[in-house]
Amino acid sequence: MSNDKIYDELIGKKARLAVIGLGYVGLPIALEFAKKVSVIGFDINARRIQMMRKGLDPSKEVDKQEFEGRDIVFTDDLAVLKEARFFIVAVPTPVDKYNVPDLRPLVGASETVGKVLKAGDYVVYESTVYPGCTEEDCLPVLERISGLRMGKDFKLGYSPERINPGDKKNTLKTVVKVVSGNEPLSLEEIAKTYELVVDAGVHRAPSIKVAEASKIVENTQRDLNIALMNELSLIFDRMGINTYDVIEAAGTKWNFLKFQPGLVGGHCIGVDPYYLTHKAAALGYESKVISSSRYINDDMAKYVARKIITHVLRISNEPRILVKGVTFKENVSDIRNSKIVDTVKELLLYNIRVDVEDPYAMEEDVREEYGLHLTRETGNDYDAVIVTVPHKPYLSLDDAWFSAVTREGALIADLKGIYRNKISSRKYWSL
Repeated sequence: MSNDKIYDELIGKKARLAVIGLGYVGLPIALEFAKKVSVIGFDINARRIQMMRKGLDPSKEVDKQEFEGRDIVFTDDLAVLKEARFFIVAVPTPVDKYNVPDLRPLVGASETVGKVLKAGDYVVYESTVYPGCTEEDCLPVLERISGLRMGKDFKLGYSPERINPGDKKNTLKTVVKVVSGNEPLSLEEIAKTYELVVDAGVHRAPSIKVAEASKIVENTQRDLNIALMNELSLIFDRMGINTYDVIEAAGTKWNFLKFQPGLVGGHCIGVDPYYLTHKAAALGYESKVISSSRYINDDMAKYVARKIITHVLRISNEPRILVKGVTFKENVSDIRNSKIVDTVKELLLYNIRVDVEDPYAMEEDVREEYGLHLTRETGNDYDAVIVTVPHKPYLSLDDAWFSAVTREGALIADLKGIYRNKISSRKYWSL
């Protein structure tokens, strides 16, 4: 049995749509679809399900009012999930400590869907993967568990997520959505379904692999450009030139791209290129440019640590450092793959006392993920302050504030150039 009219059944509420994985990506998608169709929000974390049933987003990205008036049920029950006909998989795709793709969440989600998959159903993956993963790694799991066959019994698609945590402008509704399907009819049904919630429209990719590759390329391109800025920062630091001054000057030309140096963390830019280089290696090609960029960006955290260590050990026998900001970007609670943690761990190896504070990060998450304790009250005798991200509460800090919390001769390490030309009473350094 094949169902080429799934769109009509969804808008007529004769069929239900399910989102598997309700994190930074899945929950916004589920709530947006729940304005138009009947939705099942599925997650294996029972504590998160309980929070969402109360209208609370565990990731603190979605406001409580966004839950109101939505046709959605939150569950971790397979019996409920089985009621869906259109499945969207939005689980994390991390790398392990060796930077090898960890497909366990994706395979687990595929097994879950396989247990409830029925003839006529649609399965669309949103998780970022290397080209070929959906058809080569996920599809066999679906078929093995369900006993069904793609094309004959169910349809398969891929639509890469473009959710940007903390961004209220570039959202699911306002950014063009890339969609793909295993054949033209399923592509059209998938495209029409996403057009329900994406005001910017959809781009129909010619194949699932092309759609997968498009997502990887988006973040790999950014990784390369940031790596260039980081390498320039290393060079300019030796010359005594401020990189942000250089960017400001070069940026007066119309075609200059204003990328900035910095620590590259998070769940996308610091992870996705490894999926591409992993697949390339499996096909017998050793990436050179992409791998070099990953090396540069991954090493920046230790470079920052070395810069701080060199300074503080010269001025104190018992140095104390304040780190402001542990999230991977500004104004979010997301601490995934936060590279400043690598800097902190390097500092701790030298028995340097480090206080870490962040107005957005959740203390429990930081302790559970990294074994670090967030301080509530900062001191006034630091030998260095590292400001990692331009959180809103940090933007108003001035020279007097930094002078008040540090000792004479302290270093203000401003990784994002927030306080350029504003610090005079202490030594100033930025990437």
